Amino acid sequence: MSHHSIKLPDEAAFSDFKMQCLSMENWLNKYDNNGMQVWVEVPPANKGHNIPPKVHKIKCKMTIKDVSAATMYDVLHDSQYRKKWDPTMLESFDIARLSANADVGYYSWLCPKPIKNRDVVTLRSWQVTDDEYIIVNFSVKHPKHPPRSDLVRAISILTGYYIKPTGPNSCTFIYLSQADPKGSLPKWVVNKASQVLAPRVLKSVHKAGQNYPEWKQQNSPDQKPWLFPEQSTLPMMDPAELLIQRAGSLENVDESSKMDAEDGS
Repeated sequence: MSHHSIKLPDEAAFSDFKMQCLSMENWLNKYDNNGMQVWVEVPPANKGHNIPPKVHKIKCKMTIKDVSAATMYDVLHDSQYRKKWDPTMLESFDIARLSANADVGYYSWLCPKPIKNRDVVTLRSWQVTDDEYIIVNFSVKHPKHPPRSDLVRAISILTGYYIKPTGPNSCTFIYLSQADPKGSLPKWVVNKASQVLAPRVLKSVHKAGQNYPEWKQQNSPDQKPWLFPEQSTLPMMDPAELLIQRAGSLENVDESSKMDAEDGS
């Protein structure tokens, strides 16, 4: 059995992620409204077989005119604040840090009924340069956080954010996710994810950005361990204790015949 040991994302990984965020090839637009766009990936057409891909790739872009890139970046990192704004979150906590710019954490979320709720354990890493902010994550196996019976363990192959300032108080915000939701999801879930749920979450994130400075003023304003690693109280962990979580080792859940509970169809 080959062990997939963990390599922390390097310069190349970040620039590759950025390239995917900015690339326009093989993306089909599913939503375009109010400075918000959502695409899904269309695999190049030479397969000939009409098998829906197991891996879903989605990309969202938001043009933000009233919040700085730095603030949006803080919002994504601040786990205390997340409870306030994230409409789909069930539970979220940091487990350990792996380096000055990498940690491992747990996140579970509500799925549209009657689809089972999902959770992930991911390694997250971030990079800040003069004019851009990047966060990437991918699924890992952590010995103390195995899959639970009440949730489906999903897989993030590569998910992340690219934030680019367009002015002192404005930015372009891109979210890209390549994930295996584990299980055959019905087409309506995939459509609903891109056309309804993604825009809804983006709106929440944007609003969270608008409200963050005021909230942070009241909630340990100087605590930002993602900018000042020496503030982190998380235990250190050797990345070698983690393994990459492969989709194949998790059970598949067939939910493809489930109907949309909100839809009544």
